[in-house]
Amino acid sequence: MARGMVNALKKSEVLALLRESGPEYVSGEEVCRRLGVSRTAIWKQIRALREEGYAIEAAPRSGYRLTGVPDRLYSREILPGLGTEFMGRSFYYHESLDSTNREAAKLAGGGAPEGSLVVTEEQTGGRGRLGRGWFSPRGLGLWCSLVLRPGISPGEAPPVTMLAAVAVSAAVEKVAGVSPGIKWPNDILVRGKKFCGILTEMNAEMEKVNFLVVGMGVNVNTPREEFPPELADTATSLLQVKGEKVSRQELLKQLLREFEALYRTWLQSGFGPVLAEWKRRCVTLNCPVRISTPRESWEGWAEDVAEDGALILRFPDGSRRSFVSGEVSLRTRD
Repeated sequence: MARGMVNALKKSEVLALLRESGPEYVSGEEVCRRLGVSRTAIWKQIRALREEGYAIEAAPRSGYRLTGVPDRLYSREILPGLGTEFMGRSFYYHESLDSTNREAAKLAGGGAPEGSLVVTEEQTGGRGRLGRGWFSPRGLGLWCSLVLRPGISPGEAPPVTMLAAVAVSAAVEKVAGVSPGIKWPNDILVRGKKFCGILTEMNAEMEKVNFLVVGMGVNVNTPREEFPPELADTATSLLQVKGEKVSRQELLKQLLREFEALYRTWLQSGFGPVLAEWKRRCVTLNCPVRISTPRESWEGWAEDVAEDGALILRFPDGSRRSFVSGEVSLRTRD
């Protein structure tokens, strides 16, 4: 094993011992005995953990104790007790990335297993739908992407974006106590403002999907004053809604659990059960809406969503049309 990997392993073991002792001190002698390393080696790992943001007190004749954990999305904070079988088990953490989707696609192309997770503290080139940017400030949100290998045809792939929207909504509800609404096709709103976007990208052949990358950007603890002026009136965060910070670590854990459960349901029982939950959370259906594409726009009644994710509009003359893409604006009822 490489020397760097040994060091990483020992650092995790030191942290595990500190956690195990709870609020009590654990002596340096005890740590050395249990890990089979020198006091100098222990001190190096303590220093490294402090540099990563862990608050560790040291007291003469008492030893060390852990008094604070950083709000970072380290694998050592996410994987213990996660409870998933494969979602997030291959974990790729970064301090900064251009785009988690780009990194995940690169890893998937190199054979990364299903459920691989790319997560970063910030994105410098985050992307949304239609080539738009996604504001991804350091340490304030969840900027992550999952690699999926569902064994389906390309035409069966679009509903996975709706599945992701349900997973995010359910996780936010359980962790933050906030009940979001989903606006077709993939925006998640609270109090009428967007706090999450989802971007699904596909690598496929004519008859089969090689892999999907599902990127999710969640504004968790972004203060209103941090948003660029052009987003201040349309975007929000869980912090703004709840009035207090939400644990990014707990939210990511719950998101992975929800995603895996819904993904299994989709593959084993079809999209019907997931679609029913999506409809229950949707704010677009049974409303007058305008749907716009780069060339045209239509106004009608959002009547239903099909199993392939298409939005079905009913027009005043009674005719119907299905849309697989477009920008939806909710209209005021007459």
